[in-house]
Amino acid sequence: MITFLFVTAVQLVQHRYDRVESKNLIPLLTQVLRFPTTNADPEAHKRQRSWLMSTAHDLGFAFRDTGKVVEVELPATGQLKPPPTLGLVVHGDVQPVDADAWSFPPFSGQVADGFVLGRGAADDKGPLVQALLAMAALKNSGVKRTHTIRLLVGSDEESGSTDMTEYLAKHAPPDYSLVLDSSFPVVVGEKAWNSLSVTTPLAERDASKPYAVTKLTAGLSTSIVPDNAELVLRWTSGAPDWSPLIDELAAFHMPVGTRLVTKADGDVIRIVAYGHSSHAGMNLEGGRNALVGLAGAMEGKLPAGGADDLLAFARIAGADLYGAGLDISDSDPLWGRYAINVATIKPDPDDPKKSTLTINIRRIPPRTGPQLEQHLKEFVAHFNSQHGAALVPSGFYEDEPLSFNPKGKLVRRLLRDYAAATGEKNPKPAISGGGTYAKRLPNSIAFGMWFPDKPYPGHDVDEKNPIADLERGERVLIRTLVDIATRPRIVDSFKP
Repeated sequence: MITFLFVTAVQLVQHRYDRVESKNLIPLLTQVLRFPTTNADPEAHKRQRSWLMSTAHDLGFAFRDTGKVVEVELPATGQLKPPPTLGLVVHGDVQPVDADAWSFPPFSGQVADGFVLGRGAADDKGPLVQALLAMAALKNSGVKRTHTIRLLVGSDEESGSTDMTEYLAKHAPPDYSLVLDSSFPVVVGEKAWNSLSVTTPLAERDASKPYAVTKLTAGLSTSIVPDNAELVLRWTSGAPDWSPLIDELAAFHMPVGTRLVTKADGDVIRIVAYGHSSHAGMNLEGGRNALVGLAGAMEGKLPAGGADDLLAFARIAGADLYGAGLDISDSDPLWGRYAINVATIKPDPDDPKKSTLTINIRRIPPRTGPQLEQHLKEFVAHFNSQHGAALVPSGFYEDEPLSFNPKGKLVRRLLRDYAAATGEKNPKPAISGGGTYAKRLPNSIAFGMWFPDKPYPGHDVDEKNPIADLERGERVLIRTLVDIATRPRIVDSFKP
């Protein structure tokens, strides 16, 4: 009898969504994609927050602006006092973009060829709209709810990651939460997000070449595989003749998917490597690292000095994607291997004469953050002694892997819901290189909204989300909400 009622409830909610809410999926998503909510645009965050609260009002939800987090709430209709709360957690901020590299305006909110196009279409504004509409369909179906459903929309997940910490200082978390910012079917392990930075002045130590480095930059963000890297040289001795260097660079075989462009103008030459951006944790293999490509092309072509040292270190660290270049060979049957993204070179904010190379490292157990830090400090010291360099290491090692009990009640329920909604037989839990709010919110676990049968496009140039997958994700989320939010509270242990 219970199974029959559950199936009927799922059908009622899905039918309501198909008839009504589905018509709002594309309009709402294209609207929210037009807010350029990077960490550099606080005004866009304000406009999006107003849009979110207006949309919540129109859909019949209660909402609260708590500062960096907006709550959108659908109350329970059952008799439990107080009712348990199921959280749905997303973020409304996005990674920065290099608009010149995109084939369409990144914040235009377009639809083409069965895709919704724009920064955030997958990460994480698509899931934001999917959550709103799944909640609306449940509300309007008339199906009774044992749980309050509370959608939490964060605002700096892609940058400072302070929003959930500040929220929890004054607000109680939901009893358990689904973080809609990763992969299906359910993520039982998230690798640690660590980084190594090395800083040095760009100045030369000798005059072995008739030119000097005046600029070296690469990448947009630590969590994005860099799709461009730029080096500018100035001739310093006699009449400029760039032709030998240009010929050498033209003869160099760039890594697959990258290319090198040179432009000489008098005593200055600009050398730019182009690649393809991707998410450093979710789709590292899909990227084509322009910085590693530039480092390879410039080997032996620069005077000894800071710029050459940074590119040499990038070349070594980028020898593969999994840590071999940094003398890391860790692997695990469940967790896989490290993920290494040679990410950015930027001027040091405290000293414009210095530049910093930052490498993003997604770490697996059992090595700890302090152990990794010690290993990398020793690695940098050895590099310095071998190259006559003076790279100063720093980094971030406080994050640790997050793991869940793969046989826990909630994980098993989520796997069943995913299998029933998709028709997939015996889906297995996933491990993710991408860190989510599940690390910051107690009793929360990443659940979708990206399907594992195609590369993840978040953080990518020309980010887009298939409409068919948006609808498929709605079916999974609707079934899951009916399963959890209309039944008794789940009593579970999240930890292994």
